[in-house]
Amino acid sequence: MTEIKSLTFDELKGQLAALGEKPFRAGQVFKWLHQGVGSFDEMTDLSKALRQKLAESFVLTVPKAVRRQVSQLDGTMKYLWELQGGDCVESVLMRYKHGNTACVSTQVGCRMGCAFCASGLFGLKRNLSAGEILDQILFMQKDSGENIHNIVLMGTGEPLDNYENVLKFLHIVSCEQGINIGQRHISLSTSGLADKIETLAQEKLQITLSISLHAPDNGSRSKMMPVNKSFPIERLLEATGRYFDITGRRVSYEYAMARGVSDRPWQAEQLAKLLRGRPAHVNLIPLNPVKESALQPSTRESVRRFQEILERHGIAATVRRRLGPDIDAACGQLRRRNIEEGGQKT
Repeated sequence: MTEIKSLTFDELKGQLAALGEKPFRAGQVFKWLHQGVGSFDEMTDLSKALRQKLAESFVLTVPKAVRRQVSQLDGTMKYLWELQGGDCVESVLMRYKHGNTACVSTQVGCRMGCAFCASGLFGLKRNLSAGEILDQILFMQKDSGENIHNIVLMGTGEPLDNYENVLKFLHIVSCEQGINIGQRHISLSTSGLADKIETLAQEKLQITLSISLHAPDNGSRSKMMPVNKSFPIERLLEATGRYFDITGRRVSYEYAMARGVSDRPWQAEQLAKLLRGRPAHVNLIPLNPVKESALQPSTRESVRRFQEILERHGIAATVRRRLGPDIDAACGQLRRRNIEEGGQKT
């Protein structure tokens, strides 16, 4: 059966029409779905006959929060959700002055194999459906009692490796009949699948594209990110240039600060040279230690010096505030711990 939350509003209207229902019913059902109902029976303004028809025709996904961590320092909330079938994914609710931001996963595991990330330690298991990505937003809102204002697709998985489902999610979550989070409040982070970036550009969405760059030269980047062997920096920047030309949206570059690996002054100089003349922003990220990785966080002084070099060359650069340092902060760490303790099969 069809996952009902993976349907766009227009698709839902079509499916309900095929069941003999009037168009206005789609609005009622869509609204209930985006409130995070746990069953069709909770849709109390629908007839019992229609609720039964929905239950017989569609699957309603309802994730279970098997772990929930709350930072005592800043209130950041990290969730481990168990999906139907037993797979688990992580998502994070972060509180900022400008509103609540949700970081969500797009895959169970990841096949990118980045050296600094816990997400891919067990490889890729499967893609999430559009509805399963949406569920992370809906049920974080329901559990916390707070609205989410911004979304970052920066959790477990490579969003562009799950292209069709992620694209559908973006249309559903920004739909005015649902929770209606504007595309300008959504960021999509990719490790650098240049061909998919060019395909995404043709959609002319208003989201922010974030590139996980993490090194300014192919030698260093290939050691940290195997994807660079397929799409080296030159090819990646070619794709991001086309993305800006088509969408008019400035591209953001994420840069993990790893001690003695990516934080040296000459690398700041080279990064500035790479991005000079481009409408770009660099987000310097203090590395979260992962026990399986030899990479260690840069010192505060190294991060400050790196930022100063970029700014001296006219490159906008900020240092990402590290939230939830007292909980399993890095992507994949909570799921990994759950697997190690026998809570989920790999």
